[in-house]
Amino acid sequence: MVAVLRARDASAYSPVIESLVVGGVKLIELTLTTAGVVEHLPKLRRAFGQDAEIGVGTVVDPGSASAVLDSGAQFLVTPTVNLDVVATGVERGVPVVSGGLTPTELLAGWSAGAAAVKVFPASSVGPGYIPQLRGPFPQMEFLPSGGIGLDDAPAWVAAGATAVSIGSPLLRDAFDGGSLTQLTERCRRVTAVVTEAYAARSSSGPR
Repeated sequence: MVAVLRARDASAYSPVIESLVVGGVKLIELTLTTAGVVEHLPKLRRAFGQDAEIGVGTVVDPGSASAVLDSGAQFLVTPTVNLDVVATGVERGVPVVSGGLTPTELLAGWSAGAAAVKVFPASSVGPGYIPQLRGPFPQMEFLPSGGIGLDDAPAWVAAGATAVSIGSPLLRDAFDGGSLTQLTERCRRVTAVVTEAYAARSSSGPR
């Protein structure tokens, strides 16, 4: 599971990331719509680098991609197909998740060298979209994102998603004074059901 973090300022990230990690979330996507991401990323990598992989999403141009890579981003995520961003990540040896919704968009990102494709906004198509894509694109790795609730995650895994990206349904009010203990508990709950879904999918044979 990938936790997507949006806040007013990146200075608020550290305690929330700590709660996510304690709850079992190991993939953290910071967003460039949050002020100060580039400046705070090196400190966050030092603090949590042993426990989580921290990447940056909402990357929409190669200049931003280079800036966050220079600051230590371990992966990049785009909301749309941007072949220049994909190329920047590939050249630097850093995984890129290329955003798209239609088969044409997803194939363009995958063919350019993306490690996975971000099906966005996922809630507009539903988990049944993944098996339909799997037919013509059997090797493609899918990361659904956008509007996925905690209870929706197992269905996406069962449908064949490589991972599931969750933002506000997981974070809720964590950046506005909400309980970080409750955030950790939500993380434990969703990671448990996602793990069970992967186990069930594995036992049923090839995806």
